[in-house]
Amino acid sequence: MTKKTVTKKAYAKVNLGLDIVGLRGDGYHLVKMIMQTIDLFDVLTFQPAERPGIFLKISEKSTIPDVADVPTDGRNLIVKAAGRILEKTGIPEAGVEILLEKHIPMAAGMAGGSTDCAAALRGVAELMELDLGEKELAEIGVSLGADVPYCLMGGTALSEGIGEVLTPLPALPPCGFLIVKPEFGASTKEVYGAYDRLMPEEIRHPDIDGMTEALKQGDLSGVAARLGNVLEPVTVAMHPQIRTIEDLIRRSGVKDTIMTGSGPTVFGILPETIKDAEHAAEKSRCISEIKEQLKDAGIPAQVLIV
Repeated sequence: MTKKTVTKKAYAKVNLGLDIVGLRGDGYHLVKMIMQTIDLFDVLTFQPAERPGIFLKISEKSTIPDVADVPTDGRNLIVKAAGRILEKTGIPEAGVEILLEKHIPMAAGMAGGSTDCAAALRGVAELMELDLGEKELAEIGVSLGADVPYCLMGGTALSEGIGEVLTPLPALPPCGFLIVKPEFGASTKEVYGAYDRLMPEEIRHPDIDGMTEALKQGDLSGVAARLGNVLEPVTVAMHPQIRTIEDLIRRSGVKDTIMTGSGPTVFGILPETIKDAEHAAEKSRCISEIKEQLKDAGIPAQVLIV
């Protein structure tokens, strides 16, 4: 007997630090990253279907501008994850309907696809009342995407290997995030390919160990001062607008900014008070001003404070 409805939140992430430390024989890059969940999430609702199969629909409550581009067939990791879980039921006629309320920008370096995948693994397993542990879910998840095990775990973590070797870290001290996602995208494949063509002396590795120590000491300023992404210079070379975005963010009073993932999203760390209700007007003003400046620079973008 399955449950009637299950709802899961799928939280976005940013890379506080992203380094590449090697290359595996199969072509996968070996990484050393510090990942951080942020208070921006998609909502997935699961319920049994009256017929076999997986039926994904996009909610009208979705807020991303390119929501029409979200695939609802087997290309979507949600569908793939649900399929893997349904296989474990041993019930040929099993089916599930999934409603996706999308708020995390697409192709943004924020693990939108991976976190939806993780939520689908949990959601369908719960819906079908399957007793799957964290380890088993993570093993399924890594076969679908290197970031999925982290998205299952969440929080603040050191990520190594190809992204599946995870070590929990002390939580980031309370803060907010100013996030700018330009309308243009960055091809992960092209970014990593360009990185692989760099000479060693052209690569600037971030201080992941120093950031880890700052987290252990609860030093938010120490974390912010060490924000770093080894891929950023490569993506900026392809999309110089990213540097303009960072300059505009700094003008708004955010000193430390960095690109997350392979880009093109840029974020800065804000004082926690910016998220408080009494600062709603200040938050709205900040977003409006940055949007207007980006528009004047010819860079339409989504701007969020979370």
